Amino acid sequence: MKNIPDLKLSKKGYELLEMYKLMVDQGYDNNLFNIKKFKEFLKNIFLENKVKSVLDYGSGRSNWFDNKFDNTKNQTAIEYFGLNKVFQYEPTIINTKKEVAECVLCFDVLEHIFLSDLKNVISDLYYHSTKIVVLQVACYEAKAKLTNGENAHITVRNPLWWKGFIDAVSSNFEKTQTVLICSTEFNKASVFKKWSLNEWNESETYKVDL
Repeated sequence: MKNIPDLKLSKKGYELLEMYKLMVDQGYDNNLFNIKKFKEFLKNIFLENKVKSVLDYGSGRSNWFDNKFDNTKNQTAIEYFGLNKVFQYEPTIINTKKEVAECVLCFDVLEHIFLSDLKNVISDLYYHSTKIVVLQVACYEAKAKLTNGENAHITVRNPLWWKGFIDAVSSNFEKTQTVLICSTEFNKASVFKKWSLNEWNESETYKVDL
């Protein structure tokens, strides 16, 4: 069992969490299940890495057990991806719990995190993964507003900024692979080549390509 440090947020981080909880209580829809847009890509990732367990980190109310996930075969998301276990963690919902899994998925979450908390939150993703972390980040402003009037996407940065930031954090977890998807619009995204510190170190060159 991994020795995982407790995740600690800044004062602003905890204030933001309370705002997000209030938004959900007031009817904000967090049942988007945005991995549907990338389901074929993710299925290939899971097959390639023999992933059988997933932690959906910041899952909202996504329903992994709805048999309408794949309409062509009436499959649930678990069936479609060929998984044995799915754990869901959503800090705005009581009694969801983080569990260690082979793959940690984190979709449409990091842009909601206060800048000074990003390093700790991203590290927490890696602590809960035994194989691979798959991240998707929105690099544009949201339609939704926080209760104080600010945009709900509080950390909007370009894809190369995210790649550099996550490179730095992921290098502390040498065996864990990373896949980064950056959405520059709701239906437009770019994917960086999968990487890990081990792969960098085993390369025959010194230059690490994006």
